[in-house]
Amino acid sequence: MALAEKPLPGEPLWWLERLWTELEERRKYAEMMRCYYCGDHPLALIADKARDAFRRLLKQARSNYVGLVIDATAERIQVDGMRIGDSSVGDEEAWRIWQANNFDADSDLLITEAVKVGRAFVLVAPNPADASTPIITAEDCTQAIVAYVPGSRRERAAGLKVWTDDWTGDLMATVYLPGGLFKYAAPKPKPGLMGKPKWAPREVPGEAWPAPNPLGVVPLVEMQNRPDLLGGCMSEVEDVLDIQDRINKTLIDRLMAQEFSAFRQRWMTGYEVPTDDNGQPIEPFKAAVDRLWVIEDENVQMGEFSATDIGPYLQAVEADVKDMAARTRTPSQYLLGAMVNISGDALKAAESGLVSKVRQRIRPFGEAIEEVVRLYLRAAGDVRDLSAIEVIWHHPEFRTEGELVDALMKMSTLGVPREALWERWGASQAEIAQWREQADQQAMRVLGGDVASLFGPKPDTADTVAPAVEAGAADGDPN
Repeated sequence: MALAEKPLPGEPLWWLERLWTELEERRKYAEMMRCYYCGDHPLALIADKARDAFRRLLKQARSNYVGLVIDATAERIQVDGMRIGDSSVGDEEAWRIWQANNFDADSDLLITEAVKVGRAFVLVAPNPADASTPIITAEDCTQAIVAYVPGSRRERAAGLKVWTDDWTGDLMATVYLPGGLFKYAAPKPKPGLMGKPKWAPREVPGEAWPAPNPLGVVPLVEMQNRPDLLGGCMSEVEDVLDIQDRINKTLIDRLMAQEFSAFRQRWMTGYEVPTDDNGQPIEPFKAAVDRLWVIEDENVQMGEFSATDIGPYLQAVEADVKDMAARTRTPSQYLLGAMVNISGDALKAAESGLVSKVRQRIRPFGEAIEEVVRLYLRAAGDVRDLSAIEVIWHHPEFRTEGELVDALMKMSTLGVPREALWERWGASQAEIAQWREQADQQAMRVLGGDVASLFGPKPDTADTVAPAVEAGAADGDPN
């Protein structure tokens, strides 16, 4: 299958080359953010001659505070279910497909990646083995990219997924267009050589080229963290990397002070240093805990220099950490680990900024997840009106169980439905469905005249009759 040398705008190969170039640029940003998240920060700059000697200290002078900022945000963003239309509870079918694809776990990875590097992707595809359960997969931002229709931040014009074949090492690519799926391959890139891959159509046995797109839209959905009106997004820690570098620089200064200036240096005057037969000075004193220096010459004077005070270094690090906490709205006790005599109200106030930030982050995440749910329900043949979908998020605020139950009891007096209270308590959609079924069964038993069911399940009849019979036999009563 021949390819045009210069593809026209809008053609699959044109999209492939354009999106590949953009993806290569984004990879640099993503790799830098991942290195910072993992604690692999750039080493502090020192003189080249001293770099090898101090390499051990440089590696020890990296304290990963930006990783804590990302985890503190991502761990509070959790999907509990989806509501469709005016339903008051989560949709069972939408949640079934979600769980069938292990997305109750993979969604946590997806959200963490988006918070870490700024974006992540979800791919929806029909399932040849089970049409009622489409396939949804989490895609990495270094392998997937989406282009939008000019003037729109939501209508997808094209998508691309690129990966390396584990067996051959060749590059594989799929261009997603509303009218079809175009698959390409390129030879394994040679080490040290730069340039664009030489793409050629990749035909799959038993599949047409291009492959049909039954969804009729680009099935690759982008999840953006901190999006802007121009379509960009950014990592949660992009604007505090300088603070992290500043902390690392202060730490290396502190370690060097500990290494070379913390031990008290001694001085001596009026003492003639002895020499050996070759005229070389002999060290007469050895410093040790169990040694005492004694000099009989009264003209000799001794003293010592004070050790370097590392207190200012510690205070500088603490000041920078507080600066990072304020900028990222992360509670300072998360980063400093200081929680002495903090009341519950003070702790709640300290976390209010983080909770507000999380609520702000979940709104764009929710729009992306709603589009994913809409796509996979359509792929499963769902004919309902899916224009109104709402993601049910786990409550981002941590509360004690006593505080939460007390608040729910007060809410119940306002007529809040029980399902809403269960959801606010933190029950999953499966638990809510089970509780609702149990409550309905209890209500049916009450209507049937079994008022005792209000006080819990009845004890087993055999467990109550048998002891009575045994007691009667022991008393000699045959009845």
